Amino acid sequence: MTAIVDYGVGNLFSLSSSLKYLGFEVEITSNGDKIERADRIILPGVGAFEDAKNKLEKTGLIPVLTEQAKGGKPFLGICLGMQLLFDVSYEYGEHKGLSLIGGEVVRLADKVQGGVKVPHMGWNSLEIRKSDPLFKYVKNGDYVYYVHSYYAAHCENDTLATSSYGGISVTGAVGRGKIYGTQFHPEKSGKVGLNILKAFCELQGETK
Repeated sequence: MTAIVDYGVGNLFSLSSSLKYLGFEVEITSNGDKIERADRIILPGVGAFEDAKNKLEKTGLIPVLTEQAKGGKPFLGICLGMQLLFDVSYEYGEHKGLSLIGGEVVRLADKVQGGVKVPHMGWNSLEIRKSDPLFKYVKNGDYVYYVHSYYAAHCENDTLATSSYGGISVTGAVGRGKIYGTQFHPEKSGKVGLNILKAFCELQGETK
């Protein structure tokens, strides 16, 4: 079973529907025991970093999520859920993340060139930087859908894929062990996104 973490932030219905369409058992939950029993965990997220982090703290789930992720259970953060994986975000101040992946979240508008629009909203091709089981069913150049104004930086060692936007390489996907993040929305990325979710849901946790 795949647990989608419900903490008041995220596109839960679309994500759940995508997994069910693929034939996987899924549960939207804020129950720590259910998350511990799940085979894998997805942390979605939309909106502002500070608000999302505060809501996640209020659920009391952070110790459960970090323990499960560090213990080798497949874990996927999506969009803002990916940004929460990093050490710090500079979105309207400085806010600590979960430090599951090293790096920081910075403002896209400070980096892009050529008058491109921010938020970055639309379809962009993936440049796969590292071979990984997450890309089992996709190929270099496949298109995915982004909606964001901040992006992950200084995380080159864990960067799996990027997309070019406004003259810079935007971090599209990261991975450290079984901990993954996608800045793009796989649940909004058509067949390519479904294939990424399929690959993630086929991952197995470490045997203890």
